[in-house]
Amino acid sequence: MRTCYVIRLDRPLGYGEGIQMQQRAFEMVEEEKADGILLLLQHKPVVTVGRAGGMENLHVSRERLERLGIELHKTNRGGNITYHGPGQLVAYPIFNLKRWEKDVHKFVGMLEEVIIRVLADYGICAGRKSKYPGVWTGNSKIAAIGVGLKHWITMHGFAFNISVDKISFALITPCGITEFGVASLDDFVSPVDFEEVENRIIGRFEEVFEMNTINREEGFLKGDCYSQQAGMA
Repeated sequence: MRTCYVIRLDRPLGYGEGIQMQQRAFEMVEEEKADGILLLLQHKPVVTVGRAGGMENLHVSRERLERLGIELHKTNRGGNITYHGPGQLVAYPIFNLKRWEKDVHKFVGMLEEVIIRVLADYGICAGRKSKYPGVWTGNSKIAAIGVGLKHWITMHGFAFNISVDKISFALITPCGITEFGVASLDDFVSPVDFEEVENRIIGRFEEVFEMNTINREEGFLKGDCYSQQAGMA
């Protein structure tokens, strides 16, 4: 059975810090210290632009974003432009697909399945749209997906709208899609318990990816907890 370490951040993270954490997790997985590491967090307000571009879908100037306290980052994930911020659960699964299946399209489908099953837990019917990665409730996207891959190890992941400020999404055309809208879990369920959603996400990851999970603190990525664990073995 595959094993994945789960690190849940209880503080909003700047996007650059999130990239650094992913890189440390990538190195640990590459060194075969874990089959996978799952980071669960919320980002400080940020607009990110993927490999497919998307600056043309930004409706305000960089200066306007700065005044609003929103960062702008170009990134190496797939996809177009998107927004991250408080009330959105970001999952970064840093998985070695050699331990699952070397098929990135299947991996994306499995990420979608995790969210679809969690939404079903809340009685919400959600699914996929052909040509548009992500998870949809009707004609509104509730979760965006964009991944990167190096040496068959994944980076980036999904952003699941739990209780987001949709006004911020109006600053962009999310993913460059003009004909559809944005949804959030609190459109259907109120109040929303963020920690409960995280617990359900972890449980569905275990099911879909057929793996065991072990909770770890943030220090695990710095090698402290891993060294202690190895010393106790």
